[in-house]
Amino acid sequence: MKALRKLCVTVVALLLVSACATKPPMPTVESVDLNKFMGDWYVIANIPTFIERDAYNAVESYALDEDGNIPTTFTFNKGGFDGPLKTYKPKGFIKDSSNNSLWGMQFIWPIKADYRIAYLSDDYQQVIIARKARDYVWVMARSPKISDADYQALTAEVEQLGYSLDKLRKVPQQSLSEREN
Repeated sequence: MKALRKLCVTVVALLLVSACATKPPMPTVESVDLNKFMGDWYVIANIPTFIERDAYNAVESYALDEDGNIPTTFTFNKGGFDGPLKTYKPKGFIKDSSNNSLWGMQFIWPIKADYRIAYLSDDYQQVIIARKARDYVWVMARSPKISDADYQALTAEVEQLGYSLDKLRKVPQQSLSEREN
């Protein structure tokens, strides 16, 4: 009986310690103007999902439906700049219309993955999309290349959000002129 009580106390203590060790909530930006956010976003870096491993020229394109949903087109070349073009068409759903920064992204019905706009530059040129679980993250920009200083600032922001930079992968991107040559 004494051993059982000791085991129970140990289990409760471990549960309390693990509850205290949880990460803080994943923040979102204060407000997103959906019309300004729509359009093409080049994936500069990410902690990739299984679909995105070995992706080149990854671009996420958003459009706003009349019903407020966000049909999305995600394209990339698999395995290299000349690799086969892959296209996915998930649908975004605004989960919090008070600020438009918390979405659900549905690749497969009925699952809506957590999708949070955690950072957005004032000029809508750079964004960080994060997840509460801190398992995946996307650093995106309106152009396929950004300066080293911007990249360092964005990755520092990713780290501040609680991600390990060890898993962050820079996505190879070519400009349109490089693609045409």
